[in-house]
Amino acid sequence: MPTDTNPAGDVFGGWLVSQMDLAAGTCAAFRSRGRCVTVAIDSFIFHEPVVVGDEVSIYTNIVKEGRTSMVIHVETWRRVRSTDIRIRVTQGKFTFVALDEKRRPRALPSVEDF
Repeated sequence: MPTDTNPAGDVFGGWLVSQMDLAAGTCAAFRSRGRCVTVAIDSFIFHEPVVVGDEVSIYTNIVKEGRTSMVIHVETWRRVRSTDIRIRVTQGKFTFVALDEKRRPRALPSVEDF
């Protein structure tokens, strides 16, 4: 939306980061079967701007797991509204930690529990 633009008229980078964090958080909550928190954004690259009106798609993939944490690779792609051209615009690695009911780190469930 126009209210999400920077002075150059492109979509504000902070908006993209927040959408990527939401997508990674959904992935983390699904894997951990519960509450998770972002503890780090280990890397982040802006490849191209997003223009108002573009369709934005965000994809996640868990690339590393620890006992209580996971690293999630996130990519954002844009599609120009009137074409089928898709362009990767951002990518980053987000680290999440699973939390228990007391908001303390907890072990991820085993893969067999899926």
